Amino acid sequence: MQFENKVVLVTGSGSGIGEATVLHFAKEGADVVIVDYNEGNARKVAEKVKEFGKRVLVIKTDVSKDVEARTAIEKTINEFGRLDVLVNNAGIAREGLLIDGTIMNHFDEVLSVNLRGAVLMTSLATPYLIKSKGAVVNTSSIVTKSLNSLRGFPCYGIAKAGLDHFTREAAYELAPSGVRVNAVSPGPVNTNMAINCNLDVDASKIAETTALKKCALPEEVANVIVFLASDKASSVTGSSYALDNGISLM
Repeated sequence: MQFENKVVLVTGSGSGIGEATVLHFAKEGADVVIVDYNEGNARKVAEKVKEFGKRVLVIKTDVSKDVEARTAIEKTINEFGRLDVLVNNAGIAREGLLIDGTIMNHFDEVLSVNLRGAVLMTSLATPYLIKSKGAVVNTSSIVTKSLNSLRGFPCYGIAKAGLDHFTREAAYELAPSGVRVNAVSPGPVNTNMAINCNLDVDASKIAETTALKKCALPEEVANVIVFLASDKASSVTGSSYALDNGISLM
């Protein structure tokens, strides 16, 4: 149990990759903080965490809002007294194109959650991560490397590209303090993100565009996130691990 006596906060952990990640950390001995805008989903995940006998804190949070993000960090420290791992996983996707003038309809919303939210949470968590010599893992996307994976969603790709750069910047800045910062870049994953974001996306068709002709499971992404946060990756920082079933090869 490599995370025994450690505290892990995962944003966007009420479903999908975030849920799988929280459960994996709990299985590895961590006390976990479930941060999600959907409190109902978050509490369902919390009940699953309790099966591992670990402490769990649910905090309803919109990470794009300064007050709510600050409250999430403060409640975590008040409850557990420390923070060892921050996983910036919260994200949304919205359609929008230049050609029909819709690209700006959701530009601010997407960047506020996917990019600004991650920067904000990391900034607030940094003093505590320095104390614990902790780690940050950002959920980016293979869209920053392959247009084949999610065309029609430029705002999403722009935000994730910014997140990749932030990962490198944060890794460089925090390395002298013993804090590692990395990212995981999934391709298509079998989650309910399309439903949550009201997207007309056929996962089976996307799977056919990958080299392996399949989508990943949330648990597969969680495996990589947990690895990057662990001592097994003690020499890894500033990296972005692709988990895309070969879509970037196409």
